[in-house]
Amino acid sequence: MGPADAYEFARGNEVITDAGQPVKLSRPLDFLVVTDHSDGLGAFSKFLFNTPTDCGAAQEQVDTWHEMVVAGGNKAVQASSEIIAAFSQGKLPSCLSPSAEEFQTFWQEIIDTAEAHNDPGNFTSVIGYEWTSLLGGNNLHRNVIYRDNGDKANQLLPYTAEQSTNPEDLWNWMQAYENKTGGDVLAIPHNGNVSNGLMFAETELNGNPLTKNYAQRRQLWEPIYEVTQVKGTSETHPEISPDDEFADFEVAGWDEGNLTMSFKKPTDPEARKKMFEHEYARPALKNGLKFEASLGANPFKFGLAGATDSHIAVSAVEENSYMGKFPNEAPSAERAAEAQSSGRLGWQYGASGFMGVWATKNTRKALFDAMERREVYGTTGPRMMVRFFAGWNFNDSDLGLDLAEVGYKKGVPMGTDMTRMPRGKTPTFLVAALKDSLGANLDRIQIIKGWLDAEGNTHEKIYNVKGSDGRTPRPVTGKLTDVGNTVDTETATYTNTIGDEQLEAVWEDPDFDRSQRAFYYARVLEIPTPRWTDYDKASFGDKWCAKAKDPNACDDIPLTLQERAYTSPIWYSPAKRIALPKRPAQPVENVGH
Repeated sequence: MGPADAYEFARGNEVITDAGQPVKLSRPLDFLVVTDHSDGLGAFSKFLFNTPTDCGAAQEQVDTWHEMVVAGGNKAVQASSEIIAAFSQGKLPSCLSPSAEEFQTFWQEIIDTAEAHNDPGNFTSVIGYEWTSLLGGNNLHRNVIYRDNGDKANQLLPYTAEQSTNPEDLWNWMQAYENKTGGDVLAIPHNGNVSNGLMFAETELNGNPLTKNYAQRRQLWEPIYEVTQVKGTSETHPEISPDDEFADFEVAGWDEGNLTMSFKKPTDPEARKKMFEHEYARPALKNGLKFEASLGANPFKFGLAGATDSHIAVSAVEENSYMGKFPNEAPSAERAAEAQSSGRLGWQYGASGFMGVWATKNTRKALFDAMERREVYGTTGPRMMVRFFAGWNFNDSDLGLDLAEVGYKKGVPMGTDMTRMPRGKTPTFLVAALKDSLGANLDRIQIIKGWLDAEGNTHEKIYNVKGSDGRTPRPVTGKLTDVGNTVDTETATYTNTIGDEQLEAVWEDPDFDRSQRAFYYARVLEIPTPRWTDYDKASFGDKWCAKAKDPNACDDIPLTLQERAYTSPIWYSPAKRIALPKRPAQPVENVGH
């Protein structure tokens, strides 16, 4: 399958997967970007049909890989793993890379396909690619997103990790593109959870300390971080957020090593925590406050989004129709317990995620502008709608009104900075969530706060600001009683007899200190529902896991989950903020999802 299939699927049309299964979304998506890997762009498809004959000493290995790929099945999976491992170690035979002419041709095909499927106002096909920095298997991938049409995107070829694995060199390329074309691009990093501490390191890639210039450039070019996708969720981890009862969401397996499992995580608890601190979004946001105080700029000031990272051309991340990341992970009785190409087990992959964008129009320009101002949120699959505003005068009388009108009038939206504090005021937040119209009810809305104290230490706290079914936080702990669980794991069914369809609240920070830098973001949880593993179990019955080598391999596979959404943060600073926009901000009055 190719880019055209991906767009057709996203528009709500039925396609046939490489595994031969007809699939169709429950309803169309609003937009899609196909971000193929720039390294070797198009070469693997070519490799399937033609074996390179100019590989020198590597010819025998290349011939073997070709035979394995043509054979399909597990042999093709093994070949793919070996090729990726060779690429990550800088040992990929050069004959597998496309020529300059081929690279140009393949990139033009990506552009032409996006142009052919773009229908502004109805469906937007965004142009983009994935820059694939994989230092020794440590993931530093970025998706590069264009605001532009093909007439600008084709003027400069995508940047590759073969040219450089340093993100700062990618930023140089992005600046060169804008200078040459007058266009606009941004980058979205993902999977810090398999970077082994490199994604949010406190030094540059060359080991030098971070500088103000680095912080400003990173904030400029990377306004969003992909917090959830098929290779796990990277919000936080139980070992660094022990007081967060929901911190263990979709982290299993991805907290064991880097992307290729060539380097494992440390076994020493303190060393593990130190590494996780530089891999997950929440501690990075906290460390960003420290850098802002010391450098005058925040390198980790990013919004939160989701994406699929599917490699099968279908963005299918609904739990009841999860088609896998690679063709060999198509629905089967065995896939949950089988070892996959990344060295993880099948069940450790998650059916996630999507990005919600509060844009003025469904066009490339409007979507890009919303991403650049960080007015986005990530979900783990459900299409719930979430609003989050901060101001100094929100009150309960604002509830039930037009949230966009009152939110923009009295405050600022997700992804931005709070305005200067009026004397004697405490920040107030207006937050609301509406369930996916085809999905589960909502459990609760939480606001996560991170702050920097006078001694330079960072802290975090989770506030339950609204519970469903009339539940209110306990006076001392602030915790909510469990919402309950209606899931029948034998049939993979649930009922919406618990939870609420909509939740909204005005919340005032009870622990606010005007001298402390802080950020706030909302997390919305659904009631428990069946996970994709449970749908497999119910569908395949007694055959599910029957062929597992270990008879107990499936006993601990999670069968339920609580889907969720993460908004982009809103920041508070006691000092006057130094604005770093690339271009004048676009006015936003009333926006759509």
